[in-house]
Amino acid sequence: MADQPSRLPTAEQLTSGAGPWSRHLGLVFDEVGEDRLVAHLDVDERHHQPYGIAHGGVWCSVVESLASVAGGVSAWADGKAVVGVSNTTDFLRPVRTGRVVCVAEPIHRGRLQHLWQVTITRADDGKSVARGQVRLQVTDADRTLAGRATLEDGAAAWGRTDAEGTA
Repeated sequence: MADQPSRLPTAEQLTSGAGPWSRHLGLVFDEVGEDRLVAHLDVDERHHQPYGIAHGGVWCSVVESLASVAGGVSAWADGKAVVGVSNTTDFLRPVRTGRVVCVAEPIHRGRLQHLWQVTITRADDGKSVARGQVRLQVTDADRTLAGRATLEDGAAAWGRTDAEGTA
């Protein structure tokens, strides 16, 4: 399995292909591995709720995005795709502005389901901001969702042409 890392999309491919919602949030992927996905987000006024702190939905979105992308990258190596079926996110500390670091790691990767944990910490002091977990259903790559095959969409977004990650 020495060639596995070369089959992974790059952080730049994930950032550009993560979709309009992740781009709107400003989510930037920094590190892609088989068992870890790292990204960051620079929190500013666009993320605020009326009290001037980041809206909890931002943290839910970041948790969902990282877990889904990490699970998708993992499943893709087997020619599979994933879809989220449950997101539980806890808000631990308010943030007004500044960079947060977001890390996704697997708790369980089974044949039919994955469970990924995502931690969000302040970059300046490492204090926890939020944590969450997402349960993902593993599906066949050719399964049609909203009229299109899931793997086709992921491959096109990440600049790949097949499940092996060859261009």
